[in-house]
Amino acid sequence: MSAQESFLKQEVLFKYMSLMNIEQIKQIIPHREPFLLIDEIIELEPGKRVFARKHLKKDESWFRGHFPGKPIQPGVLTVEMLAQAGAVCLLSAPENKGKIAFFGGIDKARFKKPILPGDVVDLNVEIIKVKGAFGRAKAIATVGEKKAVVAEIMFALEK
Repeated sequence: MSAQESFLKQEVLFKYMSLMNIEQIKQIIPHREPFLLIDEIIELEPGKRVFARKHLKKDESWFRGHFPGKPIQPGVLTVEMLAQAGAVCLLSAPENKGKIAFFGGIDKARFKKPILPGDVVDLNVEIIKVKGAFGRAKAIATVGEKKAVVAEIMFALEK
């Protein structure tokens, strides 16, 4: 293997390694099981953007009731996953360390593809506006290469 091939292989491996695991996420946001809905952070630009991931287990508690015989991820839980990923992004910025990010609203939400037990949900959030303690982010959840949920989410930071 040439040096360039070795470098490219390492680059690919690095690209898919977690930047933060669940224990490190808990050091940033206050959510805890059973309502901590993200498993890992893959990429992060504090205060700007985040790529997080949730590995949906087939036995997640909500699948039993939504819907028996045809389990589907509730869309509102996917939006909450996006909000938690966005909170990690915001609260990773040095000026926001130790604060809490509150969910302020949802605009332009569209549920494009059902998310099923066993799916891996990629969560991409980009902060598009911050004014004082308030802001807005563009949020997209995908499964594979397909968009499942898109929305704009609003937040308020604790002062």
